[in-house]
Amino acid sequence: MLVKEADVWQAVLGEIELSVPHGSYITWFKPTRILKMSDDTLVVGVVNVFAKQQMEKRYTPLIKEVLAKNGVKAKNLEFKINSSLGVKKPTPDDNIVVQKENTATKKQTPAYRSSGNTLSHSYRQGLNERYTFENFVVGSGNELAYAACQAIAQNPGTKYNPLFLYGGAGIGKTHLIQAVGNAVTTNKKDARVVYASTEQFVQEFVDALRYKKNTDFANHYRNVDVLIVDDVQFLAGKEKIQEEFFHTFNALHQANKQIIISSDKPPRDIPTLEDRLKSRFTWGMSIDMQNPDFETRCAIVQIKASAHNLNLEPDLVEFLSNLYQTNIRELEGALNQLLAFCEMRGLEPDLVVATGLLGGRKSRPKHVTPKQVVERTAKHFHVSIDDIVGPKRDKDIVVPRQVAMYILRSELHMSFPKIAQELGRKDHTTAIHSVEKINKEMAFDTDIREAIVQIKERLYV
Repeated sequence: MLVKEADVWQAVLGEIELSVPHGSYITWFKPTRILKMSDDTLVVGVVNVFAKQQMEKRYTPLIKEVLAKNGVKAKNLEFKINSSLGVKKPTPDDNIVVQKENTATKKQTPAYRSSGNTLSHSYRQGLNERYTFENFVVGSGNELAYAACQAIAQNPGTKYNPLFLYGGAGIGKTHLIQAVGNAVTTNKKDARVVYASTEQFVQEFVDALRYKKNTDFANHYRNVDVLIVDDVQFLAGKEKIQEEFFHTFNALHQANKQIIISSDKPPRDIPTLEDRLKSRFTWGMSIDMQNPDFETRCAIVQIKASAHNLNLEPDLVEFLSNLYQTNIRELEGALNQLLAFCEMRGLEPDLVVATGLLGGRKSRPKHVTPKQVVERTAKHFHVSIDDIVGPKRDKDIVVPRQVAMYILRSELHMSFPKIAQELGRKDHTTAIHSVEKINKEMAFDTDIREAIVQIKERLYV
């Protein structure tokens, strides 16, 4: 590559980094480079087919705009897969860094419970240094949560206080809230950050009562800059501990100290949680983290594989990403099982091996058709298929039609012209508008979001 081309692309990346979420930049843009640049064509190398799809579908207009600002008017912008971009060969320096990180992690791992008749605490308690913003994959289901957490990390206690993240198991809540703690301590070395699971908070409170160390317990949790509490739903039914948490919350909030809480459900749905806590949990910002979409799951598999210096074939990545649609921990577990199996037997991980090892698990069938999507959507909304594909424009018909278009795009990855054709539309811009509209409404309309989740689940039963 010419020096000029490298300089141009670095300038473009520098501007794009300021325009997109940091996680998206790290995942899609950072491992790219210009492969070819002529008068009217620019070819950009990307790491895999999923990055290629993201660039073509979401970022082409942005890239062209930034290129034009830097004096490059590319009439044709193409993306070509160059798998070597995603694999970093380990170096001696890398091994040294890994050893240092492992040593540091071991030194900073606190005991779960204190021993003897004292309560011992250390700041940064419970934080896992592997959970950072840099290795968090940003997708449509977590963009808002990611942006809020980054804002908090820059200025804790000034906005979104408290921050309450909720959603199902294994979708990245713990990773994200711990990333805030790690970022705060990186930005400010003397910051007092405590991460605790609710189970740990409860056990330490019991120990404090047992050893008459109530003051020590209160001082530890109330004299921090950032308090991060995971799985707060487990406070339900524990009246005395709820009272202690209430006072801790008040003390920190009054002092403008940051509070970050996670749960598997919104505050209003936590049973036997005191009303005064429910109201305080919603003072700042409550964000519903959604299940990762297909592209996000594929990116996660690729990133985890890259950590092992592997580039998996697209069909294998898709197979793994379809195994688990709602739980990233289970998805990572399947990948780790496959890699361990292959390592022990000296095999290259591929689709044949993965199918033999993991194929018995519940996975997404590959025979779902557009017709099935339309039928399932019509059934969910109690309308006829003829109405959905017909000319009617009543609201009770238009919304199901738009939902069907959205699912055809997000699940079957159909082109807009084909979607329009499937729904009896002549102009594909109708499909584009419908998909964009539903995508936006999912961020705030829980009825639409739940309907789409239910339709998807029933598609693959």
